[in-house]
Amino acid sequence: MMRLLVILLSFLTIPIINAQQLDAIIAPLASKSLLLDITTINQSKLVAVGERGHILFSTDGVQWQQSQVPVQVTLTAVYFTDEDNGWAVGHDATILSTKDGGISWKVQQHLPHMEKPLLDVLFMDAQNGIAIGSYGLFYRTKDGGEHWVIEYHNEFLYADDQAYLAELKLQDEEAYLDEQSSILPHFNRVVADGRTLYLAGEIGLIAKSNDFGVSWEKLDNIYPGSFYDIKRTQQGNLLVVGLRGHIFRSLRNGTPWQESESHVTALLSAIILTDDERVFVLGNNGVLLESRDDGGSFTKHLQKDGKPLIAGVWYKNKIIAVSDVGIKTINVTK
Repeated sequence: MMRLLVILLSFLTIPIINAQQLDAIIAPLASKSLLLDITTINQSKLVAVGERGHILFSTDGVQWQQSQVPVQVTLTAVYFTDEDNGWAVGHDATILSTKDGGISWKVQQHLPHMEKPLLDVLFMDAQNGIAIGSYGLFYRTKDGGEHWVIEYHNEFLYADDQAYLAELKLQDEEAYLDEQSSILPHFNRVVADGRTLYLAGEIGLIAKSNDFGVSWEKLDNIYPGSFYDIKRTQQGNLLVVGLRGHIFRSLRNGTPWQESESHVTALLSAIILTDDERVFVLGNNGVLLESRDDGGSFTKHLQKDGKPLIAGVWYKNKIIAVSDVGIKTINVTK
């Protein structure tokens, strides 16, 4: 009887937690969960996205607040055009938007029946954007995301596959549509370099577009494995990274390519450019590579915990990275 009374009294003394206090409890937990992308807004704010619809923001990279998000699907990428307007994408072809700098978000698209993830998002301005993903998933908006229209870019298919689809379309329209939605390679990353877009993906896919992704030109096939990031370096060269530690650099806009030795076999997932002309590459198994010659050669650094570094940004002279254990701050000496 005494034990029951103690239990009842303990319930009576539990304080009531309001929404603000609950956010303060949840945010530290979310900041240590699986996060898949991170971006900066004018070097004044950080926004990160990940599993269960988690979106976090911070002004110092230390204290993180959790955003109001209407979905619980895994989010894979985030992009901002200015300090207020941003978009995040993820599983189930989900697209979210914010107009208050990432504090609150609304759903623009959510298609669970597709069972396909979007993997990256990019906007040319506040109105014109694209979202890309697995099996050639490609959506475009011309009105800030109020409407998204799917596109199929069969120029990425081999000639035999294009002929096969053309024949199938004549025989069975439904089968053609089903096959078309699963035959294209995964599109992993799209980046803007002035008016030119670069796309990196599965089966060694590297392509560029000068009309914001309406048409694409495939670059040389230099490696049959997947690529996960591509960037223009500070000295104007192209750098692309991917599976099994592969890094390639082009001094002439994609032709020819030269391989840079990474000294690792881990998957390389992201390229970070610093304001002092260093290049960092993040990867699985805690891999952190550093180049001081614009990507020509790399020095290997390994994080002690061996956790994958999935994406990252250069922020206030540090690398702020995301991983399967959340936010990681990495200090790198000059």
